[in-house]
Amino acid sequence: MSGQLTISAAPASITATPECDCYVHRFGSIAPGRRARCYPSDMTDGEWAEVRSAMPVPAWLLKRGGRPEAHCHREMLDAVRYLVDNGVKWMAVPVDFPYWRAVYDFFRRWRTYNYVRELYERLRRTARERTGRNAEPSAGIIDSQSVDASETVGEDSRGYDGGKSRDGRKRHVLTDTEGLLLEVTVTTADVHDSKAAPALLETFMEQPGRLLKLLWVDSAYQGPALAKAFARHGVRAEVVRRSDGQRGFVVLARRWVVERTLSWLSRSRRLNRDHERRADHHQQMVWWAATIRLSRRLAGDAPHWPEKRPDRLLQARA
Repeated sequence: MSGQLTISAAPASITATPECDCYVHRFGSIAPGRRARCYPSDMTDGEWAEVRSAMPVPAWLLKRGGRPEAHCHREMLDAVRYLVDNGVKWMAVPVDFPYWRAVYDFFRRWRTYNYVRELYERLRRTARERTGRNAEPSAGIIDSQSVDASETVGEDSRGYDGGKSRDGRKRHVLTDTEGLLLEVTVTTADVHDSKAAPALLETFMEQPGRLLKLLWVDSAYQGPALAKAFARHGVRAEVVRRSDGQRGFVVLARRWVVERTLSWLSRSRRLNRDHERRADHHQQMVWWAATIRLSRRLAGDAPHWPEKRPDRLLQARA
């Protein structure tokens, strides 16, 4: 037919892009296939296998409202991971991902239903069981980390931490003895650790199936409100103190675990500085950063520097 475009068949040596098995591709109406993996923050197939088995079921698939999503879940997860890992603006999400506004709406939808926390908790239970531990821990460690805020953070949700000389927010975290995240809450930086810890503990312990009985803390976690919260849930607190006369960085028993977790979180550049207008968005970023770390651990796909090409190496020596 005149004017008809003829497309030749692809060479036999080129393999087709494998189909995605996310909920949207399996039960939605979008075409099969997925984008090629090209960024270090993209999930490998091993990571996706771990994440896919722990993915929360979307509300539209459970007939609880909403319409089927129009974008692949794996692409959306990779897009949010790219933003968290590299610290870019929402509008700077690369164009090979879905449109940035769709990615942001996906992030907000997961914030509303707390899906990222649900995903992380399923991965955490799997990680603990694979090492021969109970799915729920009986001991944990609490600590906090202050971070400077950018100009996008309003005055009503930021404060000044005089001890750390930080003007911004503070994230309070609870981990197990392996450093896996159990709970996180975000306050202004001027909130004392002992004031934020009761709410942190209450939020974690109000979930069914919690077995926490022992917490290691530093000397800041003292006071009647915190002692009352510990007693209400039958949790015993042990204070790990620095020895008299010690200066600088010192590895302290048990406390080094949570400090290592905070350093892991800081590797995600979106958390190096607080850019979120809302404190709950910053809290979600912490869960996303923790999920990136844990999924890589489960899949055994830790990032590494690529090897130099031999021709470039010879040129450098010449």
